[in-house]
Amino acid sequence: MKSATRSATSPFFIAKETGMFRPIGGISKRSFDIAAASLALVFFSPLFLLIMALVKLSDGGSVFYGHRRIGHNGQAFKCLKFRTMMQNGDRVLQDYFKENPDAYEEWRTTRKLQDDPRVTAVGAVLRKLSLDELPQLLNIIRGEMSVVGPRPVVEDELELYDSAAVYYLRSRPGLTGLWQISGRNDVSYAARVAFDTQYVQNWSLLADLAIVVKTIPAVCFSRGSY
Repeated sequence: MKSATRSATSPFFIAKETGMFRPIGGISKRSFDIAAASLALVFFSPLFLLIMALVKLSDGGSVFYGHRRIGHNGQAFKCLKFRTMMQNGDRVLQDYFKENPDAYEEWRTTRKLQDDPRVTAVGAVLRKLSLDELPQLLNIIRGEMSVVGPRPVVEDELELYDSAAVYYLRSRPGLTGLWQISGRNDVSYAARVAFDTQYVQNWSLLADLAIVVKTIPAVCFSRGSY
């Protein structure tokens, strides 16, 4: 396993073994997270229930999907989403890569596919409008995520962060962030890493509020969302 061979001096290893980083923002950021996520859950509860019904009725499968991601100080957690993919998605993806080797290169570089064969019809709409991520409000309340922060990554992706991983690990992953308001999938992964680093280095509650406000038009116009 890659995690077993990580250097003992890597930012990931140090953070996970010692828990040396307190999350940026302290009490003020955490208080904002709890208040904002709680209000959002109440406000969006009718939409929440409607989406649950649509996902369930689409193919009879599970409503939610929890994917293992790496959070603050390297702690793993289940990042919640409304399920947008077929239940046999892993097999579908592998078959797709065999027939489309260029798609594998896109996946290897960005961890995304613009034309993902696993996505259901309902899921495509949810992704386009970023509604699939609403369950992450529960992750925020549980303290695993923040309203604003770096997008949560899988462990292998931290290899792409290299020395900048130390900045990612200092913050709780966010429901939104600089990446989401700056083009999302239309920007390179290196740019995403740079956005995360910039965010952590220059954090302020005012900057968080500005990102939340800018997220609204970014979602409405589906900028870089697929």
